[in-house]
Amino acid sequence: MIRKALAYAARFKRPEEGGVTVEFALWFPLYMFFILGVIEYSLVSIQKAMLDRSMDLVVRDIRLGINLPDFGHDSIKNAICDNMVVMQKCSENLQLEMIVQDPYAGVNLPLVPDCTDRAEEAKPVREFSNGGSNALMILRACAKFDPLIPTTAMGRAVSGDDGLVTLTATTTFVQEP
Repeated sequence: MIRKALAYAARFKRPEEGGVTVEFALWFPLYMFFILGVIEYSLVSIQKAMLDRSMDLVVRDIRLGINLPDFGHDSIKNAICDNMVVMQKCSENLQLEMIVQDPYAGVNLPLVPDCTDRAEEAKPVREFSNGGSNALMILRACAKFDPLIPTTAMGRAVSGDDGLVTLTATTTFVQEP
């Protein structure tokens, strides 16, 4: 009986066909899940960096008084979207708010940014007021977009309750006379 069991065990141990296939079947989904999560995080990071960069470029133009003859809501939004090369449908997904800030008082910017919700009707601008000469201004942009791979853990982590990724960028500047 023991001899039969040992012979069966030896016969079972000898063949090695399919060993790599089993390992591949076990590890490949984990590797792909990890790689897709890294790709998702990289794309969100790139879009965040581009939003910050385009905000800085537009605010620089506003401060210097170049390239934006009238710096109203639509012209600033279009200028930010023109500098964004990686965000799809930027003009539909970007919401701006700009307030005049008293430099001697605390910051009274709302904690929760106004973002575009594609399921609702378009909201009017929360606050967008151009200050006068030497006025301290706070400009905040908020954009929502679909994650590229929403089924990955990173896609779920960076998206909110509505399944969209929310990016914000805030900057301050002083109106030149």
